[in-house]
Amino acid sequence: MKDRSLEALGLDGVPAKQPLTYPGRPTTEPSLLTGDELLQLDVRPLRLGDWYVEEKAQQQSLDEALSDLGQVVTGRRHPVISVGSNASPGQVSHKLNRLGIPATVPMVPVRVGGIGVGCSGHISPAGYVAGTPYVDRDAEAVLVVAWLDSNQLKAVDDTEFPDYRRAILPGEAFPMTMPSGERLGGAYIYFSAHGVLAGPDSSPRPGGGDQAELLAALLDSSARLRELLGPDPATWVRRAGADGSLREEGTRIFGDEGWVLPQTDFLPYLDESAELRLYDDLPPIGDSLPPRP
Repeated sequence: MKDRSLEALGLDGVPAKQPLTYPGRPTTEPSLLTGDELLQLDVRPLRLGDWYVEEKAQQQSLDEALSDLGQVVTGRRHPVISVGSNASPGQVSHKLNRLGIPATVPMVPVRVGGIGVGCSGHISPAGYVAGTPYVDRDAEAVLVVAWLDSNQLKAVDDTEFPDYRRAILPGEAFPMTMPSGERLGGAYIYFSAHGVLAGPDSSPRPGGGDQAELLAALLDSSARLRELLGPDPATWVRRAGADGSLREEGTRIFGDEGWVLPQTDFLPYLDESAELRLYDDLPPIGDSLPPRP
């Protein structure tokens, strides 16, 4: 049987520990993250919970496998569109394991319409400039959707707030097509509370690429940033990751340079009660937004 450990697959990197590797390597196939392994899912023209886990000795559906592991089945989970490092199994495993939460998460590349991927208008606690989605009605991209249980969702919330806010995107406005052809009724997404960085042409600067290249371009464009965090990307992440005041000043410089585009298009979909609701009582998103046929 093939070694499906994250290490063997080259997916064990953790951008939070190695900032210049951000956003990390995403899963490129429908998978079940469980501990330090990433098991393949056999895509079928059925609901996600009925897909089979290929590495199981006996033929077993995803929901059966989750139940055997003592974990919540797919119908009681919350689909979250992952932009940036939340699409990386290594980062997701790190976020959950350090809190003592089982890192058992179905992760599926899904074709999503209406979403572009840019760069947040702030410097993250790890020192990198993270990605953020923005609304682009002409865009279509394959983005990883992670199905989180309520404890996992709260844990990820805690890593995202207050720099990010959570919205509920309806499938009618943002088409989401599974590899099986099924259309999702809706999904959560985190978007930056700091806006989106503009590129030289004043449109959103593309995100999700090489972090060192991005930081080098920002340093080249601003003498103030070079003085604060330069001269190179390695120095940037080392200084910014160690000093919150430098991160705050760097974020202010983004605004002073006129690089930050406001994020307002997600506000009609904002889940305003995300930080207040009791997660044990939170109904799965599929209960309120049924999948389309």
